[in-house]
Amino acid sequence: MRSARWVGWRLRGLIAAALVGCVLLFVLLRALVAQPVLDADLVAGPNRTVLLALPDETVAVTALHDVTGVAVPIDGALLERSVRWGIADVQRQRTIAQHEALSRALASGQVAFVRTDGLTFVVVTRPRGTEGLGWTFWFFAAGALFVYLIGMVVLFAKPDRRHVIYALMALTQVGALALMAVTAARSPGWAAGFMSWEGTLRAVLDLAGAAALLHLVSFTPRRRRWGTVQALSAWFTAGAIGWALAEHAVDHAWWWTQAALALAFGLATVQLRQAQRVRAHPVTGQLLRSCAAALATLLLLSLLVWLAGESSAAAPAARTAAATIWTLFVATLLLLSPLMARAQYLLREFALVAGVSTVATALDLLFAAIFSMGSFASLTLALFVSLGAYAGARQWLVTRLVARERMTTERMFEHLYRVAREIQRQPNQAVAQLGRLLRELFDPLHVQASRQRGSRARVTDDGARLVVPIPAAPDAPYGALVLGLAGRGRRLFTFEDARLADRIVELVGRAVEYDRAVEHGRNEERVRIAQDLHDDIGARLLTLMYQAPNREMEDYVRHTLKDLKTLTRGLAASSHRLSHAAAEWKADLGQRLGAADCELGWSFTFDHDFELSVVQWSALTRILRELVSNAIAHAQATRVDIDAAVQGGRLTLSVIDNGRGGDPATWAHGLGLGGVRKRVKQLGGEVRWEPHLPKGTACRVFVPEFGPMPPSDPS
Repeated sequence: MRSARWVGWRLRGLIAAALVGCVLLFVLLRALVAQPVLDADLVAGPNRTVLLALPDETVAVTALHDVTGVAVPIDGALLERSVRWGIADVQRQRTIAQHEALSRALASGQVAFVRTDGLTFVVVTRPRGTEGLGWTFWFFAAGALFVYLIGMVVLFAKPDRRHVIYALMALTQVGALALMAVTAARSPGWAAGFMSWEGTLRAVLDLAGAAALLHLVSFTPRRRRWGTVQALSAWFTAGAIGWALAEHAVDHAWWWTQAALALAFGLATVQLRQAQRVRAHPVTGQLLRSCAAALATLLLLSLLVWLAGESSAAAPAARTAAATIWTLFVATLLLLSPLMARAQYLLREFALVAGVSTVATALDLLFAAIFSMGSFASLTLALFVSLGAYAGARQWLVTRLVARERMTTERMFEHLYRVAREIQRQPNQAVAQLGRLLRELFDPLHVQASRQRGSRARVTDDGARLVVPIPAAPDAPYGALVLGLAGRGRRLFTFEDARLADRIVELVGRAVEYDRAVEHGRNEERVRIAQDLHDDIGARLLTLMYQAPNREMEDYVRHTLKDLKTLTRGLAASSHRLSHAAAEWKADLGQRLGAADCELGWSFTFDHDFELSVVQWSALTRILRELVSNAIAHAQATRVDIDAAVQGGRLTLSVIDNGRGGDPATWAHGLGLGGVRKRVKQLGGEVRWEPHLPKGTACRVFVPEFGPMPPSDPS
């Protein structure tokens, strides 16, 4: 009852969080739609000039009048949508000043521009409306909402420390994506003061995400020494740098931010690398790859922005592309986090689509800035190049992301058939047989039997374990198999793995039921044959025994009738106790050898008694009878020693006579010896004959899987 209340609380919390996210997105959308913008377009001109595209003409403008009437010079800085990746503080301040002047002028209802010839003209404003947002806004807004919902699902599904930190990292990326959506609106113009804190807020979100990453690394997958000190230090450093940026207490803000981020990702990469060397773990490996990729991307983007400089024509496009690529790349890595491994395949496809979109956006900006292409031409070329690169590299990317080899269909069918046969033959070996199949399929680090029950396979511990139910009787000692860390510790389990395991268990169950139905039909047919033999042939033999002309014929018919009764009893029974079968074999063989004045040496040992199947009983009965008959009829032996043992599920049988002997290699294997080979092969064993010194012949039979072994851990 308590657990049900807890689940209900989490569900209500998740629904409330989802509603809050949707409401916030609606508020943001409404504010942007109502924001006044120019009833014209601002476009880039040559030499970082600004062109005002009016319905009937395009003019170059050099300044705009603030609400106070002061003329504020404008240039290409007015067209930049963010100052987060601006290197020089002076350039950042110039961009902020021009945007703030435009925002105040837009709020007044009209904007006065100064042309290159000194003349002033006024452009009226209008509400932005939904048509002024553009497709890039909807892309980033949808991405922000998606990442937000993912973070909330992870948080409320298992609200422990690790998932709380993951949700916090998700919120930092939600903020970054939301800011990207706002600045990506097609028509320029934002609320007064927005550009003043936009760049600082983006830097603070990046620093908070890096601090959360170091906090996560300090105890994932296991707590590290000085982990608490590292987490506190990371948060303190991020807070100190964020405060200094907000208060403008330091110069070269971009360099401070990039250095702090590089240090955080570098430290996390080193720690994860050391942990992976000590003990390999898929969580550590995936975090290591993500941190290394983030560090490499950060350094490359920073180098690109630094090489572009501040005044070159490609600098604005480089800064815009860097901001776009960095935000989408980090959000994609967040979705590929080990905590999301159970939904890895869904998120893998989303990550690939996000990667293609990132490349397309960056190329669109670069083509428009460097080659001065139109919006349609640059977007078309960017999509063509991105999709071409995606088609060529998709298989390699999927292989790197999944790192998994699949079992072929032929091998899968072969293993399924073998497991079904073994489970049907030895039900108490279901745990070991299914464990072998799952080990070959998923290659886990370990497989353990568990007493917990369940009807479906499920992924637990954030993908570290896969619990697979055993298709066995309800009173079986084990109810499930627990697989740990797939791919020899290189990857985590996913929901697709759970579905595959369910299909495997279902197919094994169907195969077992089919074999049981077939075996039931065979049993009914054997009972019918046994009944017919008993009623027909038995009655005739009994009549023949009473009408025998002499004592020898009567004894022969009596022995034949006894053999027939043994055969029909064996056919009618579905199973035979090993101890009872051994006693019957000893009595039957002793009578046969006694009638031939031949001595019997008998030894039959076993570690535990169990039920023989009809196939096992019938095959071993005929093997013993044939070997004893050969010793009497062909070898003319005076003693036959039979030594059999069943230990650990393995049968070893030796039949040794002191007869004429000879070289078994020269024997003609007719129906008798051929029948022995056939029945031993039917049991899954091997047989060989060899000379026995000083005289005689020894026949040795070995069956590796004759009887059930004691239940054990399949690992």
